[in-house]
Amino acid sequence: MEGPSGDGSSASIALEKWKSDFTRKFQYYLDRSTPHPLGRWLGTLGVASIYLLRVYLIQGFYIVTYGLGIYLLNLLIGFLSPIADPEIEGLDGASLPTKGSDEFKPFIRRLPEFKFWFSITKAICIAFAMTFFSVFDVPVFWPILLCYWIVLFFLTMKRQIMHMIKYKYIPFSMGKQKYTGKKATANSSPPKY
Repeated sequence: MEGPSGDGSSASIALEKWKSDFTRKFQYYLDRSTPHPLGRWLGTLGVASIYLLRVYLIQGFYIVTYGLGIYLLNLLIGFLSPIADPEIEGLDGASLPTKGSDEFKPFIRRLPEFKFWFSITKAICIAFAMTFFSVFDVPVFWPILLCYWIVLFFLTMKRQIMHMIKYKYIPFSMGKQKYTGKKATANSSPPKY
């Protein structure tokens, strides 16, 4: 006959097993979604639409939405920034090329696309869960929050774009570049006037 400690021990083991199985299954589906960025982002867009629809219909939780917007802006800055910031690191080690004669170094993000997507999706889900608790529904005048967030967004993006121009990097690539080589220059004739 087992005492109360036996029941607690078996319940703890069962909980740990469930947690381990859930974590393994969740990681399996995350790994399967990695090569499908369009599907992942469409899913996140759907989750965000449901969240915004809930906030619109409830007419509340503007502070939660504002906090979510600030967090997403912070993630966007990490996504657009290089891992080795030349301003902070003083151009030593792995830095961005600033002259045409510098060696080409690929753009490596501070926040990779998959982590960017996962963090955004997780934040939206947490904000959605917060809308079910009235303690987070702080009464505020939402147009002020919206205006402040828009000003913050434009000032932050201006600073980020100035940083991109100063250090001559573009955080996006439009696929693999095609080089024509010598063949195209040999076959091309000079323009006739």
